[in-house]
Amino acid sequence: MSSIIKHISIPKDVATKDDLDYDFLRSTGISYIEQLGGKLWTDYNSHDPGITMLEMLCYAITDLGMRIDLPTEDLLAPEIGVLQDQFYKAADIFPSKPVNELDYRKLFIDIDGVKNCWLRKHEQKVWVNCKDHEQSYNKSDFEGKVLGQFIKSYSYNGLYDLFVEYDEFEEGLTEAAIIVEKDRINKDIRASFHRNRNLCEDLEDITDVQTQGVSVCAEIEVAPEADEELIDAKIKYAIEQYFSPSLQFYSISQMLDKGYTTDQIFDGPILVNGFIDTEELKAAELRREVRLSDIMKLIMNIEGVLLIRDIAIGFCDTDIPVPNKWLICIDPDKKPVLCKTSKLSYAKGVLPLNLNEEKSKEYLRQLKEDAKQAQSLAKSDLTLQVPSGSFTASENYLTIQNDFPDVYGIGQEGLSSRSSTARKAQAKQLKGYLLFFDKVLATYFKHLSKVKDLLSVTGVETKTYFTQAVKGIKGFDDLVAYYPKEDDEALTELLFDQFDNNIERRNELLDHLLARFAEYFGEYSFLMKTLYGDASEEIVLQNKEKFLEDYRELSRSRGHGFNYKAPLIDMWDTDNISGWQRRIARLIGMKNYHRRNLSNSFIDIYELVNSDGEDVFRWRIHNANGKIMLSGTEEYTSVDAAETELNFAALQVIQTSERAIEEQLMEGLSGETTIKNIHLHQADSGRWSFDVINPLADPDTKDYIIAKQFVYYDTLEEVKDAILELIHFMKFEFTEEGIFLVEHILLRPDNVPYTGAETLLKRFLPICDENCNGDIPLDLYSYMVSIVLPGYTFRFQDFDFRNYLEDLIRKELPAHVLAKICWVGERKGSVPDDQNDLLCFEKAYKAFLEQKSQEDEQPKAALSNLIDAMSKLNSIYPTGRLLDCDDESDSLKGKMILGQTNLGNNNTKNTEQ
Repeated sequence: MSSIIKHISIPKDVATKDDLDYDFLRSTGISYIEQLGGKLWTDYNSHDPGITMLEMLCYAITDLGMRIDLPTEDLLAPEIGVLQDQFYKAADIFPSKPVNELDYRKLFIDIDGVKNCWLRKHEQKVWVNCKDHEQSYNKSDFEGKVLGQFIKSYSYNGLYDLFVEYDEFEEGLTEAAIIVEKDRINKDIRASFHRNRNLCEDLEDITDVQTQGVSVCAEIEVAPEADEELIDAKIKYAIEQYFSPSLQFYSISQMLDKGYTTDQIFDGPILVNGFIDTEELKAAELRREVRLSDIMKLIMNIEGVLLIRDIAIGFCDTDIPVPNKWLICIDPDKKPVLCKTSKLSYAKGVLPLNLNEEKSKEYLRQLKEDAKQAQSLAKSDLTLQVPSGSFTASENYLTIQNDFPDVYGIGQEGLSSRSSTARKAQAKQLKGYLLFFDKVLATYFKHLSKVKDLLSVTGVETKTYFTQAVKGIKGFDDLVAYYPKEDDEALTELLFDQFDNNIERRNELLDHLLARFAEYFGEYSFLMKTLYGDASEEIVLQNKEKFLEDYRELSRSRGHGFNYKAPLIDMWDTDNISGWQRRIARLIGMKNYHRRNLSNSFIDIYELVNSDGEDVFRWRIHNANGKIMLSGTEEYTSVDAAETELNFAALQVIQTSERAIEEQLMEGLSGETTIKNIHLHQADSGRWSFDVINPLADPDTKDYIIAKQFVYYDTLEEVKDAILELIHFMKFEFTEEGIFLVEHILLRPDNVPYTGAETLLKRFLPICDENCNGDIPLDLYSYMVSIVLPGYTFRFQDFDFRNYLEDLIRKELPAHVLAKICWVGERKGSVPDDQNDLLCFEKAYKAFLEQKSQEDEQPKAALSNLIDAMSKLNSIYPTGRLLDCDDESDSLKGKMILGQTNLGNNNTKNTEQ
């Protein structure tokens, strides 16, 4: 007998409700008392003062439990305003940029003037001469040059043509005016496409959908009381909709009434005019056949139609035969239309009717106008309402002492004036004892009120522990001293500041918020820990906050390409980048993901001649305003040595705690001192300065001080501010990292005539496979990208981080997109500019993008320069040596293992040439 396998699941409701059960709390409390003091305390009846205290605490806990059990929207509701910051709205988080044909169609149909449209693959064949590394759109270019065995071909993927069915234009418009209007609509379509384009996709041709005339002839009997002109208009309208249906825009209420769930409603791009039913959109494909039975059913469904006496369908062109009177086939990618040769005649009984054509046309216009009017109402209801909630002031807490019987003398009534001094002292002792429980309870209530801030995706709360002053105690000042009753912030800082590891706890809270979206930073956090030590927690915390802050765009645009037709100002030094780049940058905490010159960094490594006449190098770091933040103290014989010391100095600054600097300098200094990796000293003039040190070096050696600011400050407060400014800059502003993504499909040459010395054969990406044997794909354009990263930065030199990032790049790219990853370039100034791969690539890429954004045709010279620069990119790997596998004590750091260390398939070169 087979055993039944039960699925393991996490229950949604795990609350026991014990916190609301007074009897349970009381009995559990007595049980604890029995365990702890059963030998000394045996009276657990209600008259016992200890039991009375237990009962008061149980009541307070049930109050806390009741507030915890309030509706979530009430707990999260702010005192002023509406619930909006804790969660992303459905319209923020569910939609995405177009990812398939249906999404693109929705996007274009939303444009004024487009009734329907259909995407088709653009066919463009490319011929390849593998022997001579040449490609062309014309096979004849290779005739007489090579044998047929060296000539292959492929077709681009990711290019589309669009067939558009336009809305009916106003009556009386001239042919020229209609052409102008169509051009306006086509420009809107292209602009919308470029703003929402998928990676490695492009739109080629936009054309009118071709029509194929169909004639319908019928004799129809209508009811005696029927309006034959209205029936005629309804029949013609029904046939038009059958041939090419108009898509309906719906409001969110209508979509919910149709049975769609919220995620289904918001699936795809956000539209201006409403929501389109995906099933209706699928059914609105170009019709491939017209069935007589369908038309008969449409006519019989019209109110007032009694019967169809005779009916026939055919082509308007009588020369085209109709082999089947019940079915006619429509040519591919054509739209059937009701032609003028159609004839619909009507009768009432035996009497034929003379139709008023003008009246029928007016009815038809009114039917179409009513349909448009119904459409326009949809866009007035596009938002899913968020529960408003009611503010509950859940932190309000008054002491439990006022709930005790008056005989205890600790309430507002107190003791009588005749009470003895000893009795009054006992009452104060009891108040002091109960104040401990009051404080714990007041803190719990305060934490409950902060849930809306701690769990907000847009929250800016930095603390994670909170408390509040206990209120309502008579004679409170006699019990506690130095207690800020009116300032909960000061009280929280006084009691909890030293215990609040807010960075670690905020990281845990953000992990919870990220898990809502199935996002995980665990592996990244571990790698950052190995690189930056304890300072990584603060850095990773900010990375997570930025990721959540941008999640609307990161979620909807993860497969989205950049707008290469944006204005010129948005092509460089801009965030007009692909959604994939933005997402990768946020996942790895890249501070600046703008498309920019990465070779222009915060770092200067410059060459000079020392006193011995030798060529040496020095380094310095400046901020965005040009202010020098840190300089090296040594002269180096090579760029590599300068870079190594620079990275080490930057790491020492990052690993220095700002809190340690503030705490140690709060009380002042009388002389020089070392705080973490910063050494402060005072000149004879009394002015202050600081150095960055190597904490592992001997203070008496030159290796101890590794960097300086070379600035003196008049006061200790000024030097403290300078140190904090430096640490903040190095942690959160300083960066050399960036990322370029080149979509190969955008580099395809135009299929236009070339003149003079120009030749189309030289405008393609270079072919690597001489024999066309399939080891390397011939098509280097379709769904292929080149990813260019600066290989010299601190994190990007680390093999583990590189491996992590390369794996992340391939995971985050759409599955059908193939990436070539290049870790390239030296810093500007470390080699001649014309030998700097990154510098040459940046210059060529910028020129290409700027020209492409302004021109309809591919910029030929700029394209050629870019392809040349890309072909010269070399991946740079840090210096390594082969690992001696017999030496078990040898570290793997910086070592290469034959058969296990992957240097990639790109052009590679070692940093040590």
